[in-house]
Amino acid sequence: MLESAELVLNPRLDPGEHLLWIGKPRSGIRTRSQDVFLIPFSLMWGGFAIFWEFMAITGTQKMRHPSPFAPSIFGVPFVLIGLYLIVGRFFVDAKMRARTFYGVTNERVIIISGLFSQQVKSLQLRTISDVSLTEKSDGSGTITFGPTPFGNFFGSGSWPGGNRNAPPSFDMIEHAKEVYETIRRAQKSASANG
Repeated sequence: MLESAELVLNPRLDPGEHLLWIGKPRSGIRTRSQDVFLIPFSLMWGGFAIFWEFMAITGTQKMRHPSPFAPSIFGVPFVLIGLYLIVGRFFVDAKMRARTFYGVTNERVIIISGLFSQQVKSLQLRTISDVSLTEKSDGSGTITFGPTPFGNFFGSGSWPGGNRNAPPSFDMIEHAKEVYETIRRAQKSASANG
């Protein structure tokens, strides 16, 4: 796992730059804090959409509607959105995390991600103003770079593109506090050398 992260990150390094830490987010299907609200919402949305679609299909057959597909086609997008919210978003989130790589160098923080194409985000250690750590009892956690906007309900993993306004982060990493301390030391060193 980390060997693949190193293979992805090494070609992106500048001359004289070296990796201090490499990592990836936790893999597999995971729930997030916003799922406390999103799971009940998605079940209500999906349940209603499926019920409505079922009633539209069975109702048009009983009424011998001239175009039996017209009322039932209207509900298809709502059913698809409901299915995505109930099940699909967990698989999309897992796939996105599988294609995400993190690195801390002596000069910057690097985040490589993307579902269909690679996006590289690079943050200079000297210019990162806010670095915050959210740690769980098992030592895993998230390190966020920059202020967190209020009301980011549809954060990472909920909806494609929903996290574009969220600050960059090392999401769901192991040994989060150790990585946080590595970043803080690298920031101090970069400021002293700069």
